[in-house]
Amino acid sequence: MAVGVNIEIAKTHLLAKKRQTFVAMLGVTFGIGMYILMIGFMTGFNEFLQDTLLSSTPDVRIYNDIKTDYSHMVINEVIDSTKSIAVVHHPRPKDINPNIKNANQILDDLKRDARVASIAPQLSTQVFFNNGPVQINGTLSGVNILEEAKLAGLSEKMKTGKIENLLTQDNGIMLGQSLANILNVSIGDLVTLSSPKGTTMRFRVVGTFQFGLGAIDKVRGYVSLSKVQQLLGKDNQYITEINLKLKDYTQSEMVAKEFGTKYGYKSDNWETSNSSAMASILIRNVMTIVVSLTLLIVAGFGIYNIMSMTIQNKLKDIAILKAQGFAGKDIRQIFLTESIIIGFFGAMLGLLLGYILSTIVFNLPFPKTDFMAITHYPVTFHWYHYVFGVVFGMVTTFIAGLIPSMNASKVDPVVILRG
Repeated sequence: MAVGVNIEIAKTHLLAKKRQTFVAMLGVTFGIGMYILMIGFMTGFNEFLQDTLLSSTPDVRIYNDIKTDYSHMVINEVIDSTKSIAVVHHPRPKDINPNIKNANQILDDLKRDARVASIAPQLSTQVFFNNGPVQINGTLSGVNILEEAKLAGLSEKMKTGKIENLLTQDNGIMLGQSLANILNVSIGDLVTLSSPKGTTMRFRVVGTFQFGLGAIDKVRGYVSLSKVQQLLGKDNQYITEINLKLKDYTQSEMVAKEFGTKYGYKSDNWETSNSSAMASILIRNVMTIVVSLTLLIVAGFGIYNIMSMTIQNKLKDIAILKAQGFAGKDIRQIFLTESIIIGFFGAMLGLLLGYILSTIVFNLPFPKTDFMAITHYPVTFHWYHYVFGVVFGMVTTFIAGLIPSMNASKVDPVVILRG
């Protein structure tokens, strides 16, 4: 029979059982709608987290990795007839400086490297931030604020004040917004800082910043490099790390390995520095894909069951069609056409449902928290997610309708009509 005739028969079948057709279509719509919502939300969250990590972490970090060596520890055991005594000789811990010894030479060499976009030498130390009875353990970073601003995009992250204030205020300090809230200080207030060796200095707050990560905003403060050198009693050549922003961050792994070998210091790329966060992103991506595909496959099983029931209810119709000269391939074509029609319209409605739900979630206000600095839920609307949803939905419904249609093509009209 002609293809057009088979398509018309398929349409007639679908319209004759509108409720059944709607239920089958609803399964595809719900599956694809939930897929669009879930993949958009999880992708948006992961992209937000990755962008935050990229902006708050240098592409390459060069530093002196200090490790304690216990290999020369000596253990002697003295044994006599009455007792056994273990004698452990342990070297007295040395005051090891974690600074980069030839920092100026390395900095000059890096400035000539065409792959490097910005360089920010830094001296970081653990300190106590004190304001009255409040004492917070955190990290003080001594920086060239203009270079650090280029590397970390600090200007865009300032909540109060400007980065230039750190240049004009001799004892100025910029605090993470969450840290400032805990200390209950704002611009103009004084904060006392204590070094690990007990040295104290007072700084005046000139601004607050927010990276959007509690691990940074709750513990970090910025002052000029010379002030940290003064707090620690070090000379003006003393730095503990060199942070780099590359023109192409995708080269960070290769460049980090090269610099580590070249300069003889530990060199990490941004992914290594954030390995735990990157692992969690990978796990979420895998879970999102698995759950999303499961939703679509479940919708496919729903189509399979409905098509199987449809064929059982239409055995006499199939027998009559065969008696009128329809071949097995015609019957197969009719029911495959029904599956494709259900899949197509179900997929289109699914895209619409997914888009509407994603838009609603995107516009919901995100609960205020110190962990993430976002105002709404991060949802993406990547076009390829929608294309994949349609293609997968169509393929799933086609496969779901293939087996029932093949079974329908094998119906013996004589057996069915005789009852």
